[in-house]
Amino acid sequence: MEGQDYLNQISASNRPVKTSKGLGGILSSKFLWIGVIGVAAFIMIAMVGSMLGGGKNSEKELVLGLKTHANNTAEVMREYQQFIKSSDLRSSSASLVGVLSNMGTGLDTFIAENYGEVKLTEKQTAEADEAKEALTNDLFEAKINGILDRIYAHKMAYEISLFVNEEANIYDSTKNDRLKEILDESYGSLEILYSKFNDFSETK
Repeated sequence: MEGQDYLNQISASNRPVKTSKGLGGILSSKFLWIGVIGVAAFIMIAMVGSMLGGGKNSEKELVLGLKTHANNTAEVMREYQQFIKSSDLRSSSASLVGVLSNMGTGLDTFIAENYGEVKLTEKQTAEADEAKEALTNDLFEAKINGILDRIYAHKMAYEISLFVNEEANIYDSTKNDRLKEILDESYGSLEILYSKFNDFSETK
């Protein structure tokens, strides 16, 4: 059913009994009711469009978010990897810190050259701080409970999955070749390191 036919049907089913004159005559006008319903439908469409559009971050916001995530995660890792017992896990951790550091440096340069001086939105800042604090707290509890290696490996596998998802979102939305190069440089390494963390076992 076409949109106009639908509006006409709604108008017909809700039309009051026609009166000969006065306010009732105006309200019973077919064209008035079609107009009212049309305006209401337009407002609803505009509201939905606004909400959907508002939920989509710009390329700049996505890049800033990825850079902040990389820097924050690397900082927490440096604090706790010294307490890891497994030499293999420590080696994987050092490799991941290197990948994230290089990613952060590359994105810093890209941001400076393409966006100038920019900052995260208040919402992004709050979310980044909350995520960093949650990771720190989880690793602290694991350390004092003597299960740091297992929890560390699990957390880093999860963080890598987040990085890969963030990179894919940016890669699919950008047309900037340099930005794609920066993402390509880390993507393959992240995939390899994901397997190392995800398959880690204290019994090996």
